[in-house]
Amino acid sequence: MISWPQGYSKQVHAELDSTNEEARRLAEAGGAEHGPLWIMAERQSAGRGRRGRPWHSPEGNLAATLLLRPGASQAVTGQLSFAAALAAADMAAHFAPDAAIAVKWPNDVLADGKKLAGILLEGGSGWLAIGIGVNLAAHPEGTEFPATSLAQLGIAVPSQQEALTVLAARFAHWYGLWMQGGFESLRMQWLARAFGVGAPIRARLAQETRTGVFEGIDANGALLLNEGGQVRAIAAGEVFF
Repeated sequence: MISWPQGYSKQVHAELDSTNEEARRLAEAGGAEHGPLWIMAERQSAGRGRRGRPWHSPEGNLAATLLLRPGASQAVTGQLSFAAALAAADMAAHFAPDAAIAVKWPNDVLADGKKLAGILLEGGSGWLAIGIGVNLAAHPEGTEFPATSLAQLGIAVPSQQEALTVLAARFAHWYGLWMQGGFESLRMQWLARAFGVGAPIRARLAQETRTGVFEGIDANGALLLNEGGQVRAIAAGEVFF
Protein backbone atom coordinates (compact mmCIF):
# COMPACT_ATOMS: atom_id res chain seq x y z
CA MET A 1 0.00 0.00 0.00
CA ILE A 2 1.52 3.30 -1.10
CA SER A 3 0.97 6.18 1.32
CA TRP A 4 0.92 9.92 0.81
CA PRO A 5 4.46 11.29 1.28
CA GLN A 6 5.27 13.11 4.49
CA GLY A 7 5.78 16.85 4.23
CA TYR A 8 3.60 17.29 1.13
CA SER A 9 0.25 19.08 1.21
CA LYS A 10 -2.64 18.54 -1.19
CA GLN A 11 -5.53 20.52 -2.63
CA VAL A 12 -8.27 18.85 -4.69
CA HIS A 13 -10.61 20.94 -6.83
CA ALA A 14 -13.68 19.85 -8.77
CA GLU A 15 -12.65 22.16 -11.63
CA LEU A 16 -9.89 24.63 -12.44
CA ASP A 17 -8.86 26.48 -15.56
CA SER A 18 -5.39 24.96 -15.13
CA THR A 19 -3.57 23.45 -12.18
CA ASN A 20 -0.42 25.29 -13.28
CA GLU A 21 -2.34 28.58 -13.27
CA GLU A 22 -3.64 27.83 -9.79
CA ALA A 23 -0.06 27.14 -8.70
CA ARG A 24 0.99 30.48 -10.18
CA ARG A 25 -1.79 32.30 -8.35
CA LEU A 26 -0.87 30.65 -5.05
CA ALA A 27 2.84 31.29 -5.50
CA GLU A 28 2.34 34.94 -6.29
CA ALA A 29 0.09 35.22 -3.22
CA GLY A 30 2.81 33.64 -1.06
CA GLY A 31 1.57 30.04 -1.08
CA ALA A 32 3.68 26.91 -0.49
CA GLU A 33 6.02 28.73 1.89
CA HIS A 34 5.79 25.89 4.41
CA GLY A 35 6.29 22.92 2.12
CA PRO A 36 5.54 21.41 -1.28
CA LEU A 37 1.89 21.49 -2.37
CA TRP A 38 0.12 19.22 -4.87
CA ILE A 39 -2.85 20.79 -6.67
CA MET A 40 -5.25 18.43 -8.46
CA ALA A 41 -8.33 19.22 -10.54
CA GLU A 42 -10.95 16.64 -11.45
CA ARG A 43 -11.50 18.69 -14.59
CA GLN A 44 -9.47 21.40 -16.34
CA SER A 45 -11.16 23.90 -18.63
CA ALA A 46 -7.98 25.44 -20.05
CA GLY A 47 -5.16 22.96 -19.53
CA ARG A 48 -2.04 23.53 -21.58
CA GLY A 49 1.08 21.74 -22.62
CA ARG A 50 4.44 22.88 -23.92
CA ARG A 51 4.61 25.94 -26.19
CA GLY A 52 1.11 26.96 -25.16
CA ARG A 53 -0.61 24.03 -26.81
CA PRO A 54 -3.93 22.95 -25.32
CA TRP A 55 -3.87 19.89 -23.07
CA HIS A 56 -7.19 18.10 -23.03
CA SER A 57 -8.18 16.99 -19.53
CA PRO A 58 -11.45 15.07 -19.59
CA GLU A 59 -12.86 13.89 -16.30
CA GLY A 60 -11.16 10.68 -15.23
CA ASN A 61 -7.67 11.72 -16.34
CA LEU A 62 -5.07 13.04 -13.92
CA ALA A 63 -4.29 16.75 -13.99
CA ALA A 64 -2.00 17.82 -11.15
CA THR A 65 0.70 20.36 -10.40
CA LEU A 66 3.33 20.36 -7.69
CA LEU A 67 4.20 23.82 -6.35
CA LEU A 68 7.72 23.93 -4.94
CA ARG A 69 10.17 26.45 -3.62
CA PRO A 70 13.37 24.49 -4.28
CA GLY A 71 15.79 27.31 -3.49
CA ALA A 72 17.82 26.97 -6.69
CA SER A 73 18.08 28.79 -10.01
CA GLN A 74 15.60 28.05 -12.78
CA ALA A 75 18.43 26.59 -14.86
CA VAL A 76 19.02 24.00 -12.13
CA THR A 77 15.39 23.34 -11.21
CA GLY A 78 14.68 22.51 -14.85
CA GLN A 79 16.35 19.20 -14.04
CA LEU A 80 13.26 18.30 -12.04
CA SER A 81 11.38 17.59 -15.26
CA PHE A 82 13.42 14.36 -15.27
CA ALA A 83 12.39 13.60 -11.68
CA ALA A 84 8.77 14.19 -12.71
CA ALA A 85 9.14 11.90 -15.72
CA LEU A 86 10.61 9.13 -13.58
CA ALA A 87 7.80 9.54 -11.04
CA ALA A 88 5.12 9.43 -13.74
CA ALA A 89 6.78 6.37 -15.29
CA ASP A 90 6.82 4.67 -11.87
CA MET A 91 3.15 5.48 -11.43
CA ALA A 92 2.29 4.10 -14.87
CA ALA A 93 4.26 0.91 -14.21
CA HIS A 94 2.50 0.51 -10.86
CA PHE A 95 -0.90 0.34 -12.52
CA ALA A 96 0.22 -1.25 -15.82
CA PRO A 97 3.04 -3.65 -14.90
CA ASP A 98 2.87 -5.51 -18.20
CA ALA A 99 3.13 -2.43 -20.44
CA ALA A 100 6.41 -1.18 -21.88
CA ILE A 101 6.82 2.08 -19.96
CA ALA A 102 9.53 4.46 -21.13
CA VAL A 103 10.53 8.11 -20.85
CA LYS A 104 10.94 10.30 -23.93
CA TRP A 105 13.10 13.40 -24.04
CA PRO A 106 12.47 16.02 -22.90
CA ASN A 107 9.44 15.36 -20.68
CA ASP A 108 7.00 12.67 -21.84
CA VAL A 109 6.14 9.19 -20.62
CA LEU A 110 5.28 6.48 -23.13
CA ALA A 111 3.38 3.24 -22.81
CA ASP A 112 3.95 0.71 -25.61
CA GLY A 113 5.51 3.51 -27.68
CA LYS A 114 2.61 5.97 -27.34
CA LYS A 115 2.33 9.09 -25.19
CA LEU A 116 0.70 8.43 -21.85
CA ALA A 117 1.78 11.49 -19.86
CA GLY A 118 3.23 14.95 -20.37
CA ILE A 119 5.04 17.37 -18.08
CA LEU A 120 5.15 21.17 -18.09
CA LEU A 121 7.49 23.20 -15.88
CA GLU A 122 6.78 26.86 -15.22
CA GLY A 123 8.19 29.16 -12.60
CA GLY A 124 8.78 32.60 -11.22
CA SER A 125 10.77 34.31 -8.53
CA GLY A 126 11.61 31.57 -6.03
CA TRP A 127 8.91 29.08 -7.08
CA LEU A 128 8.48 26.22 -9.52
CA ALA A 129 5.29 24.58 -10.80
CA ILE A 130 5.59 21.04 -12.16
CA GLY A 131 2.44 20.20 -14.08
CA ILE A 132 1.77 16.55 -14.91
CA GLY A 133 -1.06 15.24 -17.04
CA VAL A 134 -1.69 11.50 -17.30
CA ASN A 135 -4.16 9.81 -19.64
CA LEU A 136 -5.91 7.45 -17.26
CA ALA A 137 -9.38 7.02 -18.76
CA ALA A 138 -9.10 8.69 -22.18
CA HIS A 139 -6.60 10.01 -24.70
CA PRO A 140 -6.72 12.39 -27.68
CA GLU A 141 -6.93 11.02 -31.21
CA GLY A 142 -5.10 12.30 -34.28
CA THR A 143 -2.15 13.79 -32.40
CA GLU A 144 1.20 14.28 -34.12
CA PHE A 145 2.79 11.82 -31.72
CA PRO A 146 0.33 8.94 -31.07
CA ALA A 147 -1.26 8.91 -27.62
CA THR A 148 -2.68 6.20 -25.39
CA SER A 149 -4.31 5.79 -21.98
CA LEU A 150 -4.44 3.18 -19.25
CA ALA A 151 -7.98 2.38 -20.40
CA GLN A 152 -6.75 1.68 -23.94
CA LEU A 153 -4.11 -0.63 -22.50
CA GLY A 154 -6.91 -2.67 -20.93
CA ILE A 155 -6.00 -1.57 -17.40
CA ALA A 156 -8.57 -1.09 -14.67
CA VAL A 157 -8.47 2.69 -14.46
CA PRO A 158 -7.49 4.00 -11.00
CA SER A 159 -9.21 6.99 -9.47
CA GLN A 160 -7.52 10.33 -9.88
CA GLN A 161 -6.65 10.42 -6.19
CA GLU A 162 -5.20 6.91 -6.26
CA ALA A 163 -3.01 7.88 -9.20
CA LEU A 164 -1.95 11.12 -7.52
CA THR A 165 -0.93 9.31 -4.32
CA VAL A 166 1.40 6.99 -6.23
CA LEU A 167 2.75 9.88 -8.32
CA ALA A 168 3.38 12.04 -5.26
CA ALA A 169 5.13 9.23 -3.39
CA ARG A 170 7.42 8.45 -6.31
CA PHE A 171 8.20 12.10 -6.95
CA ALA A 172 9.16 12.52 -3.29
CA HIS A 173 11.61 9.64 -3.77
CA TRP A 174 13.27 11.12 -6.86
CA TYR A 175 13.23 14.65 -5.46
CA GLY A 176 15.01 13.40 -2.36
CA LEU A 177 17.72 11.78 -4.50
CA TRP A 178 18.13 14.98 -6.51
CA MET A 179 18.45 17.05 -3.35
CA GLN A 180 21.14 14.70 -2.02
CA GLY A 181 23.06 13.78 -5.14
CA GLY A 182 22.24 16.33 -7.82
CA PHE A 183 21.25 15.62 -11.38
CA GLU A 184 23.59 12.67 -11.93
CA SER A 185 21.47 10.62 -9.51
CA LEU A 186 18.52 11.12 -11.87
CA ARG A 187 20.36 11.03 -15.19
CA MET A 188 21.43 7.41 -15.09
CA GLN A 189 18.01 6.21 -13.96
CA TRP A 190 16.34 8.27 -16.69
CA LEU A 191 18.70 6.87 -19.35
CA ALA A 192 17.93 3.33 -18.19
CA ARG A 193 14.28 3.96 -19.10
CA ALA A 194 14.79 6.21 -22.12
CA PHE A 195 13.00 5.40 -25.35
CA GLY A 196 15.07 5.19 -28.52
CA VAL A 197 18.66 5.54 -27.30
CA GLY A 198 20.84 4.62 -30.29
CA ALA A 199 17.96 5.09 -32.75
CA PRO A 200 17.64 7.63 -35.57
CA ILE A 201 15.59 10.67 -34.58
CA ARG A 202 14.37 13.98 -35.93
CA ALA A 203 14.81 16.89 -33.52
CA ARG A 204 12.58 19.87 -34.20
CA LEU A 205 14.19 23.04 -32.82
CA ALA A 206 12.89 26.60 -32.70
CA GLN A 207 14.42 27.57 -36.05
CA GLU A 208 15.36 24.29 -37.72
CA THR A 209 15.03 20.51 -37.76
CA ARG A 210 18.06 18.26 -37.27
CA THR A 211 18.40 14.53 -37.83
CA GLY A 212 20.82 12.05 -36.37
CA VAL A 213 21.16 9.32 -33.76
CA PHE A 214 19.96 9.81 -30.17
CA GLU A 215 23.04 9.25 -28.00
CA GLY A 216 21.50 10.08 -24.61
CA ILE A 217 21.60 13.20 -22.42
CA ASP A 218 24.49 15.18 -20.99
CA ALA A 219 25.20 16.32 -17.44
CA ASN A 220 22.70 19.17 -17.82
CA GLY A 221 19.91 17.14 -19.39
CA ALA A 222 20.50 18.30 -22.97
CA LEU A 223 19.86 15.77 -25.72
CA LEU A 224 22.98 14.42 -27.44
CA LEU A 225 22.45 14.14 -31.19
CA ASN A 226 25.07 12.34 -33.26
CA GLU A 227 25.10 13.90 -36.73
CA GLY A 228 27.44 11.73 -38.77
CA GLY A 229 30.06 11.50 -36.05
CA GLN A 230 29.65 14.98 -34.61
CA VAL A 231 27.73 15.06 -31.34
CA ARG A 232 25.60 18.12 -30.74
CA ALA A 233 23.92 19.03 -27.43
CA ILE A 234 20.33 20.26 -27.82
CA ALA A 235 18.84 22.06 -24.83
CA ALA A 236 15.25 22.41 -26.08
CA GLY A 237 13.19 20.89 -28.85
CA GLU A 238 10.84 18.09 -29.82
CA VAL A 239 11.90 14.59 -30.80
CA PHE A 240 10.31 12.23 -33.34
CA PHE A 241 11.41 8.68 -34.10
